[in-house]
Parts: sequence; C-alpha cells; structure tokens
Amino acid sequence: MIEEKLAQLGLTLPQLPVSKGIYKSCLVDGKHLYLSGHVSVNSDGSYITGKLGKDLDEAQGQIAARQCGLAMLASIKNHLGDLDNVKRVIKILGMVNATPEYDKHPLVINGCSELFVQLWGDDNGKGVRSAVGMGSLPANVAVEIEAIFELH
Repeated sequence: MIEEKLAQLGLTLPQLPVSKGIYKSCLVDGKHLYLSGHVSVNSDGSYITGKLGKDLDEAQGQIAARQCGLAMLASIKNHLGDLDNVKRVIKILGMVNATPEYDKHPLVINGCSELFVQLWGDDNGKGVRSAVGMGSLPANVAVEIEAIFELH
C-alpha cells in the first residue's frame, strides 16, 4: 500500500550510497524502528549538496528533505522487506546545512514531514519533530534526518 502511494505520487526510492561510518542504518527494538541519519540523495544515490541561505533556496531544501525521507524508506524496505510493516512515525530530527542567518529550518524539514503525512495520513504520518540548523553536514549535504517509527 505504501509503495502504491509512492507510485501515485510519482516518487521512487533512491539508491543508497555505501556508508563509510560504523553504525547500523536501522535497528528494531520491540515495536520501534530507529533510523540513523539519512542524507539528502538523488534517485541515483548522488548527494544533494549545498548550504541553505547561500547555495539553495527553501524549495530546493524541501526537495532535499523529501529525498532524505525517501532514503529512509529505502533503508526500511531493505531492512524489513515491506514498508507496510510501519504503523506510524513517532519522531524525526531534521538537520539543515545552513548559513548562520538562515532561520527557515522547519519549513525545509516540512519536505520530509509532508511526504510521511501523504503516505500514512495525518494521524500516523505526523509525529513529534525537531528541525535545527547546522554549520556543516557530512559531504556538504543539504539535509540529514533521523527518525523513529512504530511497527505493526
């Protein structure tokens, strides 16, 4: 059902870049699925880079955040085999690569939040959230987001 909704939205899961860090991208603990930070990637796995307030505008930042959400879904599918095993979004933490003057971090992270609401609805797709600015992110990516989901 979630993959059908993605297709209806014209969205596809990106290829995930190979991790260079020492961590798990997904970890299940009981009914909770924890996702490490996923960075903004294009469908081919290449990074979406740049700093909000300098290189990218709000709309480009929202696309980068949506791509982080799609990257998380790709990891979930790889880990669980089926996106329909996810019941709801509990929390997301969005980190925006931004200039010190940039202050629209929540609007950028809406790109991911809107995706999840489109997929799971208002009640299950909207969790608690933080959106913060960072002076830099790995490989100069525009956005990085981590999340916690509840499983069926």
